[in-house]
Amino acid sequence: MNPDSDIRFHHGRLRIGGLDAAALAATVGTPAYVYSAADIRARYREIETVFAPLNPLICYALKASGNIHLCRMLGGLGAGMDVVSGGELERAWLADVPMQRITFAGVGKTEHEIAAALDGRHSPLKNVGGLGTRNPIGRGTVGRFNIESSGEAERIERIAADLGVVASGSVRINPDVDAFTHAYTTTGKHENKFGIDIPSAEALFERFKHSTSLRLQGLHVHLGSPIATPRPFVEGITEVLKVRERLERSGHAIREINIGGGFGIDYGRGKPSTLAEFAVAIVPLLRPLADAGVRILLEPGRPIVGNAGMLLTRVQYVKHGPTKRFVVCDSGVHHLIRPALYGAYHFIWPVECGDAFVPTGLGDQPHEGLVKCDVVGPVCESSDFLAKDRQMPEVPPGAVLAVFSAGAYGMSMASTYNDHPKPIEVMVDGDSATIIRPRQTIGELIASELGEPRRV
Repeated sequence: MNPDSDIRFHHGRLRIGGLDAAALAATVGTPAYVYSAADIRARYREIETVFAPLNPLICYALKASGNIHLCRMLGGLGAGMDVVSGGELERAWLADVPMQRITFAGVGKTEHEIAAALDGRHSPLKNVGGLGTRNPIGRGTVGRFNIESSGEAERIERIAADLGVVASGSVRINPDVDAFTHAYTTTGKHENKFGIDIPSAEALFERFKHSTSLRLQGLHVHLGSPIATPRPFVEGITEVLKVRERLERSGHAIREINIGGGFGIDYGRGKPSTLAEFAVAIVPLLRPLADAGVRILLEPGRPIVGNAGMLLTRVQYVKHGPTKRFVVCDSGVHHLIRPALYGAYHFIWPVECGDAFVPTGLGDQPHEGLVKCDVVGPVCESSDFLAKDRQMPEVPPGAVLAVFSAGAYGMSMASTYNDHPKPIEVMVDGDSATIIRPRQTIGELIASELGEPRRV
């Protein structure tokens, strides 16, 4: 465990900030996603510090964890937002992030989403109650689109012309660089759906060179996640810089370079490079451009919130099969899909373990007296597990387990499969805990189906 983290064990009991995890679970119930505000702030400041020579716009990847209160906190620190849907766009705006600090990415932007990004009159929130004084009309255009195809560029230009505005765009380059990560999370190879091959990207700039409605002014690259070493970044950025040089010679002014995100974090299996090590490799490549006035953008998500969040779940049963011991919890694949989807590892440990079993880190533990078990959930699928063949202290029904490093792609990917409501979200800051999303109720889950069917 990171000794500087706000999440740590003290005398055999897990604490988040100044609060005891077991007591917090008793108060708010389980399953619960719990985040440390101090850790989120610290990780954001660390990215600011190590990349300071580039003076980058840090656009938090909202898909990692999109709670509006969390995003508002980051926006208050100066972050922009990287959004990949119309819904995420509205979340970012509701979090008080200025539109000019928002980057709209994603391969399938619809006409309605593009219109809302260019003109608040088309926001789906314009007629929604409960916004108080918030009114999207007049909020301005999104800072930039990360453009993924020629068809998207055509659509953005047409809608911008119809609305009488000028859209700004960065073309996402697919440089055919291997990020050496899971096949489902690599995005910079030619077989991936993301980005535009380099010759086609350069042709796109030429095609829209004189457009009065779409201004192509940047280059973007994102290779996947989590990336363990700087090497893929160096390869991808090198290709982007070559493209920029050719475009500049052809009369295209490239004002922004966006290197995406994907920096790995320590989950307890393998040691990825630190943020400082990533920066040591990346900053020299981009500093001459930054010093010349080119704006550099980053899109980190996981490094900011990943290790700052955990999932608390309560053991319901301990089941002894002929070949397996199952620890059955009230949370599972429906709340944290990463183990089933990616084979991802999350360290899991009881929040009350006694001094004899205080973990030494996020990986496999050296303690004697541990038992092997599968940590599973209540969902009717064999893929419903949080860990398999895991050595842990023996736990009884009623014990609370902490699933660590769950702040990124946990709640944001949670579902209501089998009609299980979504968990509560809690932000801990020092000695206080705030509910930033109430636990969904079964009534709320089924309410939209209770009216009379409506003929279309």
